Amino acid sequence: CEILSSLTLQMSLYFNIYFFPFWWLITVNVLYVKYSILSDYYKFILVTIMILVSLTEVIRLYLGCLGNLLEKVPELAGFWLLTLLLQLPIILFLLFNEGLKIHSLERAVHIVFACFLAFQVIEAFFTLKRMVNTLAARFRLTELHRLEEQRPAPGLHSLGTASAA
Repeated sequence: CEILSSLTLQMSLYFNIYFFPFWWLITVNVLYVKYSILSDYYKFILVTIMILVSLTEVIRLYLGCLGNLLEKVPELAGFWLLTLLLQLPIILFLLFNEGLKIHSLERAVHIVFACFLAFQVIEAFFTLKRMVNTLAARFRLTELHRLEEQRPAPGLHSLGTASAA
């Protein structure tokens, strides 16, 4: 019984769980400071992003821990998709859009968060690949054993046809 979960992914998720509140507090405080100098559409975008990231991050971290520790492919795939398609593009937008008037402290925490996300995307991909391949091999072996149990033994079949003749 091989362990399929990834220790490095779990460590990254563990540290991310503690880093996220720190990131959130700094980002909200910096947003509060620079809110008056932002244009109206950037105000709307940043508030929307903060709400979206907050909700998504809680779900993402839960799915990542559940999928990795319990070796559940759907949960880990959901974690990987949320990371790749939502969180990473949003953090890169916050990191590289100069119209947001990025503060140096804000840039520093966004870089750390982006590193967490990039590492988790790569590590989760390889963990998912290993899990899927192993589970597919287990399924094939189970099906093979099931088919062998249903098939009659070769000696019994030949005796049955010889006695009928």
